[in-house]
Formats: sequence, structure tokens, C-alpha cells
Amino acid sequence: MQRAPLFAEGGPRRLLALGAHCDDIEIGCGGTLLRFLGERSDLEVRWVVFCSTAERAREAHASAAAFLQGARKAEVMVREHRDGYLPHSGAAVKDEFEALKREYSPDLILTHYRHDLHQDHRLVSELTWNTWRNHLILEYEIPKYDGDLGAPNFFSPLAAAGLERKIALVLEHFPTQAVKPWFNADLFRALARIRGMECVAPEGFAEAFYCRKAVF
Repeated sequence: MQRAPLFAEGGPRRLLALGAHCDDIEIGCGGTLLRFLGERSDLEVRWVVFCSTAERAREAHASAAAFLQGARKAEVMVREHRDGYLPHSGAAVKDEFEALKREYSPDLILTHYRHDLHQDHRLVSELTWNTWRNHLILEYEIPKYDGDLGAPNFFSPLAAAGLERKIALVLEHFPTQAVKPWFNADLFRALARIRGMECVAPEGFAEAFYCRKAVF
């Protein structure tokens, strides 16, 4: 399996992480962000969430601050669009994407999977590709009731300790989600174990992404 040196010095320095909901970035690529920040000292991260309530926004800001410790520069933006209705706010959301493009030029963008069955996730993915046409974009996955997990083609191996830190931070910072039967360490660990098996990760765990287009 060919390895791309994204984490090495000289790799992406400016990251943009996009999530429809307050815990999406953490669940989908939180381990990879922790790995980046643990192995690099020069990273700038822009972290943007589009749907929230006041209570969930507080959770999101606290979680992002925990995940982004060690970043050379970090900016967290949490919008207040209604959960489940994001496509119906399409024009306003599109304007926010265009503003992001003017303000920030990332080397790597982490966003939702194109074929995610949640309508909010799909819109964020579609607008990511509409907005940034000449960037490296990796699409992360979110496990859910719909059963829409696919066959990813880009993997980020995680140390077991790094995965456990991701899980602990997610569970600590999103108490409003604890009532959901799927929101638990077993599920997050199980998906990482499957993806780790698929890429022969040294410690058996990984996060997976979909890379539609890359130029080396």
C-alpha cells in the first residue's frame, strides 16, 4: 500500500475542517486531527460547524478547543442553522462558503462524504467541492442508523492511545448526545478497528476517508 506523507514536514500546513453538526468533525476525523497536531508544530486550523443550538454551540467550542491544543493558530466558527434543515438554507450557507474561500486558503480540507445519507452532511460535501476547485479534499465518514458506510480509499492509521483520547474527548464534551444509543465508545472503537484492519494499521486502528481526486 502506497503511503502519502501528509503528516511529514512539508505536508499540508493550513487545514480546514467542515462539519454540518457540532460533533461531526470530532467523530469523522478527530483522531487524524489529533495525530496531525501531535506530529506537527506549524499547523493552522480553521474549524467550521454549520448547525447548532446555543447549548450545542457551547459544547462545540469546548470540544474544538480540546482537540486543537498545539495548533500554531486555530479559529473556530459555529453557525446557528437548524439541524436537519440545512438544504433549505442553501443560499445563506453558500454565501458562508464563499466568504470562507475569500478569507482562508487551506492546503487540506476535511469534509463530509459525498454519499452520506444525512441531507445536511451531503450539502456540506457538495458545497465544499463547489467552492474549492483546486485543493486536496478528504471526505470523512459518520456511522449512523441509515447504514451508508462505503468502501473508503484513503486511511489515517491511529495509535491506540490516540484513538482512546479522541473517544474520551468526544464523550466528555457532548453530554447532550449521551442519550443516543449509538453514541458510545464501543461503536467509535469498532469502526476504527475495521478501518485499521483494511489498511493494515500498525496498532490496528485507523480513520478512513474518500479521496476523489489527488495530484502528486
